[in-house]
Order: sequence, then C-alpha cells, then structure tokens
Amino acid sequence: MSSFFSDKYKALTPYTPGEQPKERRFIKLNTNESPFPPSKKAQEYAAGAAESLQLYSDPTCAKLTAKVAEVLGVSPDEVLLTNGSDEILNFAFMAFCDEKTPACFPDITYGFYKVFGALNGIPYVEIPLREDFSINPADYFGARKTIFIANPNAPTGIALSRDTIEEILKQNPHNVVVVDEAYVDFGAESCVPLIHKYHNLLVTQTFSKSRSMAGARLGFGVACRELIADLNTIKYSTNPYNVNAMTLAAGLGTMEDEAYTQKNCQTVAENRVFLAKELAKLGFVQTPSMANFIFVKHPRVSGERIYAALREKGILVRHFTAPRIAQYNRITIGAREDMETLVRAMQEILEEEI
Repeated sequence: MSSFFSDKYKALTPYTPGEQPKERRFIKLNTNESPFPPSKKAQEYAAGAAESLQLYSDPTCAKLTAKVAEVLGVSPDEVLLTNGSDEILNFAFMAFCDEKTPACFPDITYGFYKVFGALNGIPYVEIPLREDFSINPADYFGARKTIFIANPNAPTGIALSRDTIEEILKQNPHNVVVVDEAYVDFGAESCVPLIHKYHNLLVTQTFSKSRSMAGARLGFGVACRELIADLNTIKYSTNPYNVNAMTLAAGLGTMEDEAYTQKNCQTVAENRVFLAKELAKLGFVQTPSMANFIFVKHPRVSGERIYAALREKGILVRHFTAPRIAQYNRITIGAREDMETLVRAMQEILEEEI
C-alpha cells in the first residue's frame, strides 16, 4: 500500500475471486463456470463485431436490451445491461443505500455484498441464516433497509420460492429489495414477473453461468422504469460505454439461441442430481441446491483436507474459511465425465483418510 492511498479505502478488504490456475491443467470446479462453450451464434456475432472495434460500443445497448426484454416479457426501459452482474449490484448499492438507508443481507452469501458496502461507505447488517443455512423470511420483514438476497443463495444453493420473495416485498414497501438471480436458470423461480406488481423490486441476472459467457462480462437488471432510470443515472455518471461491442454481439447471439441455453441448463441439473446421489452414498452431507453447484461436507474428514486432497489430484473446488462453513466445499457442476472423475477421487480420499 502506497502513502498516497486514500484513508477511506485503507481498511477495505477486497473480494477474493476463485483460483484461475495457469501452471497446469485442472478439472476446474471452483468458480461455477459453464462446462459448455458459448452458443455458436454468440461466437459468430462476436467475431463480426471485432471488425469494428475502432468504434465505441453503443452506450444504450439497444439491440441486446430489446432482445433481453423480449425474452423476459418486459419493456426495454425496464432492463439495464452492465459489465457483469457485479456492476449492477454495485450500482444498486450506490443508488439505493446510504447512511440513512443501510443495506442488509445474509451472513453467508455472495462475498461481494460486504465489499460493495465498504467500498461505498455504506453501513450494512448481516442477518444470520438458520442452522440449516436457509433464510428466515421473517428476519427481513420491516427491515427499513435495502435488502440484498441471492436466490438461489451462494454458496449454499438454497432457493426461496417466488411467493416467499413476494412476502418480503410486501413487508418492505418503502425500501428496495434486490434479488440476485445469478443461478436462477438451474431450477429456481425467477422474480422477474413481479416487477410490474412491486416497484421496489430489482432483479439482477448474469450471462456468466447458464449462458456460458463468464469471460465476456455481461449482466443485467430488471425493474420498473423508475428504478432503471435511477441506475442509468449512476451508469452515465461512471462509464457510459460499460459493455464492449464484442460482448454485446455475443449476448445477442446467446439470446437468439435460447434453446441451446435451456438444453445446457437441463444437462447441468441432471448432472447435479447424479453428483448429489453419488456423494450421498459416500456419506457426504449437503444442502438442497438449485444452482449449478452443490455445497457438501463429510462428517469424518475436514473440508480443508478434502479441498487440498482434491487439488493434489488435479481437481479444483472452492473452500471457504468462515467458521460456519469451513467444513464445507462448494463444487461446480461440470460435464458428466468430470463428475464421475470427482466421485472416484472422493472415494480414494475417503479410503486414505478414514
């Protein structure tokens, strides 16, 4: 840290991304990426856009915004595209939180929420999950804060029903409720249909998971036009050209190939069921995940040891050190072949450790 670094950021603890190894090939099950390549149409559109990179990208993202709106059944002025869903989450902290209106979110959830709060100087409250890692909706009734809920939650994969989210919205009419649906396409219910009923709802999604575009950095928010106008004020005050031309083109190709996305989501869901059953046979305890990962622990071998042993065998999973979840590992659902390799590795580890 230099002597020039602002005092307001000196205590900031940045988000820690999942490991991206370069020195050897791993079966990579640690960052919830898709095991499938982007749609062929997405690749073709992106290649075409590369021919005009001397020009700025469209700051309104008009073509892709219109297509996203069409697919979701909303109006274009109810959609805002961003540089990954992280950007729109940060915009939400900036737009809807301050010292008078703090943020609140679960104590075990997406780690960036705390970072966005600290980065923007926003006070926040962490609400403990139940012992089974589920959210107690009543904990958020009358919160008088801007609420952030990842649904399905990460790293647990547990999802709330749309009706439950609606009850939270009803109980907080004077505050924005942000529902982060990064993993919704793998089996949970989207709250997008509720935006016309509740003007305090912002739903965020990403192209990184189900749409196979993690490396392109594309996300979006869906809300009533007034909330989107607020978020556009933040966007145009920071980076009007926030989504590059190749990403916009790839996103359009992806949205024009929804059948490909839905087929991949179905395959991931099937592989999730397969892996959950196989690990249960080995004695693993797990949460009921509706995401493209599972969250597991073994009663007789520590989470840290399992993580290290898998890494030695060329398999990366995500281990967290927070006390409540230190015995668990989050495992991304990959191709069936990779899941079978993981199961065999787990069998070997248990034979060695028990």
